Amino acid sequence: MAEIDMTEESGQPVKDGEYGLFNDMNNAIDAAYIAQKKYMKQPMAFRSRLISAMRAEMLKKENMEVICQMAVEETGMGNYAHKLLKHELVTTKTPGIEDLVSEVFTGDHGLTLIEHAPFGVIGAVSPSTNPSETVICNAIGMLAAGNTVVFAPHPSAKNTSALTIKLLNKAILEAGGPENLIVTTASPTIESANIMFTSDKITMLCATGGPGVVKTVLKSGKKAIGAGAGNPPVLVDETADIEKAAKDIIDGCCFDNNLPCIAEKEVVVVEQVADDLVANMKKNGAYELTDAAKIRELEELVIPGGRLSRDYVGRDAKTILKGIGIDADPAVRVIIMETTKDHTFAVEELMMPVLPIIRVKNIAEGIDVAVDLERGNRHTAIMHSTNVNNLNEMAKRVQTTIFVKNGPSYAGIGVGGEGYTTFTIAGPTGEGLTSARTFTRKRRCVLVNQL
Repeated sequence: MAEIDMTEESGQPVKDGEYGLFNDMNNAIDAAYIAQKKYMKQPMAFRSRLISAMRAEMLKKENMEVICQMAVEETGMGNYAHKLLKHELVTTKTPGIEDLVSEVFTGDHGLTLIEHAPFGVIGAVSPSTNPSETVICNAIGMLAAGNTVVFAPHPSAKNTSALTIKLLNKAILEAGGPENLIVTTASPTIESANIMFTSDKITMLCATGGPGVVKTVLKSGKKAIGAGAGNPPVLVDETADIEKAAKDIIDGCCFDNNLPCIAEKEVVVVEQVADDLVANMKKNGAYELTDAAKIRELEELVIPGGRLSRDYVGRDAKTILKGIGIDADPAVRVIIMETTKDHTFAVEELMMPVLPIIRVKNIAEGIDVAVDLERGNRHTAIMHSTNVNNLNEMAKRVQTTIFVKNGPSYAGIGVGGEGYTTFTIAGPTGEGLTSARTFTRKRRCVLVNQL
């Protein structure tokens, strides 16, 4: 059989169909379909054992380091140290079978049980921005729910995704599990993804990525979960702890070079504290551009012709500044500049540590501007304030899936904040932070007149 080149970092090549890696998408789907029919008959304890093995495999130091380094090198995006943190986060804080809590109703007319049943075979699109993290997170949740999963990775992260899937399957097999619970095609294309979208054997689609792929799965006619773009605003009012707010904003904005869709993308600040905020941001690694010509040059560099340049998505601040002839100190983490609310930097989701700052007269104007800039993505917003009324008003107006108060954006996915994590945040379709129960259908079992 033909062999799939996994690159030197991932060890020996594997044969077609081995460890869930197929040359043909149709064969991958068929294999996952057969595997799910067997897997759904297994007890919950069996699922739990496999997920524990998957977690252990992903937490091996050598696997973490190879996968995260490969992601940076293959995609040209992100920060190695932050990818290690994200990798550990999804491995340890993605819910397993414990998320599947049944409901029971009892009374004179008997007993009704609401339990979580699998959908079957799920087709999942994973992005280049968080390739291994999305695969790990979705694999744990979908398998915990009793499904098998067919991944359609972004082509620019195909090796990272394939290696992650290979290692997850290795762990499953060593724990006594079946083959092909997690499958993919080793050379993903738009054509192979379309095969997955239209296959009768795929009963649910889950797209983590840009608005284009989300729109495609929503038109499929299948049950679809869309985790799309965000343009998270961070709002700062005059009551905020400005020193802390400045540090939190810079820390959140530069996390994995601003690749996560939850990361701070623009700052809206009340005029009264704007100068203080900017000064403190500069103390925490921000480089301020004040020359209008340089700001225009930066715009032409990262959004040439009005289209976002992949050459600078997920790159660090020093590299971006070098592109406009500025040799910055290595300690620089974020590029800041003051703009109007309709500037391209504020309106577009850049996914790089370039952070526009918009001044407003008061909190009422600030909420209006922040809500407008969030653009109805219903994804993430951040606010720094000690005024409960202001926080409450912003929360009700912006209606995002994640609303972080007085912390960096990544607290919203469990880094320094409470709660479980996910890298599939379904704002467009309303599921919110996905977990195992998201990938189940509710089954109502009714026993009449008996208990």
